[in-house]
Amino acid sequence: MCSGDRISERDCPEALCRSPMKGFLFAFWLLPPAIIIRHPAYRTTQHACATVQQQTGRDKNDGQVLHEEGGSRSATFGPSWQRLWQHLTGSVRVDMYAEIELLLLTFCTGIQDATTFPDYHCFASNQTGNTVMLAIAIAGMGGKDLFIPANIGASLGLFLLGGWSIGQLGHVVGPRRRLWLLLSNTIQTAMTFAAAALQYRFGVQLEGPFSIGVIALLAYASGAQVVLSRAYSCNEISTAMATAAWVDLLVDPHLFSSNNRPRTRRFLFVVSLFLGAVSGAFMYVRMSSAFAILISGVGKAIVTVMLLFNKQEKREEKASGALPMV
Repeated sequence: MCSGDRISERDCPEALCRSPMKGFLFAFWLLPPAIIIRHPAYRTTQHACATVQQQTGRDKNDGQVLHEEGGSRSATFGPSWQRLWQHLTGSVRVDMYAEIELLLLTFCTGIQDATTFPDYHCFASNQTGNTVMLAIAIAGMGGKDLFIPANIGASLGLFLLGGWSIGQLGHVVGPRRRLWLLLSNTIQTAMTFAAAALQYRFGVQLEGPFSIGVIALLAYASGAQVVLSRAYSCNEISTAMATAAWVDLLVDPHLFSSNNRPRTRRFLFVVSLFLGAVSGAFMYVRMSSAFAILISGVGKAIVTVMLLFNKQEKREEKASGALPMV
């Protein structure tokens, strides 16, 4: 009940009943909201909005949790690290880029042999000549002016050890796996630099422990280097021995064909070896043996860096074991 004279009509609906016109307007004003609120569609909409609001809040919380978890995962196994790891553990593709690497290593081989033969009367890479000279030395022919049996034996033995150890480990790891090639070439490069430093520090000695040390380092690195051409299945560029390349080049039935990639590989291999030997002889006369070996190590270092950019072998090629057509 309403009492008092100052109570407004808004606060006391009974006061509106005293004025029929005001009561009618008041009822007309309340009717539409009441109808809308009681309508089933309105209740369904309100329920749906509440559900969406709850779900949205839950999604935000879940998204925040997922973002935090994803951030922790990406910090450890981010996409960039995964791509890098896949790049390093994948097998490199044998194409023209890989051939350039082999030819550059061949050039470095020519430099080494042009300096080791006049200094130590043996080759660091050409084991065909070393085998013949070792047999002659064992037979008692010649003297120290021609052959140093200890130097020849060290070169041949360490060359075989380098080829055997790196080759067999390559079968276990993967002969064309990029990470393995990087490690192998890094070892070869370090050994070549060590040989240059050893010769620079103690000079050229025809025989003795320091000469054996220089020969052993270069021969082991050369044996490991030849394994790379076998890993690439590119026998035309062996990076060391040229006798087989000369013969295969001359007996090629398609020697004068315009499109003969094996012939071109053999020809470029022989040319690279010759140019490397000429360059090594020039540096030997004008500079020093240590400088020539240093330049050979720089060439090996360049090839090591180049291995980072070889294209990766395609999966279908790896599965079939076939080499790409280049």
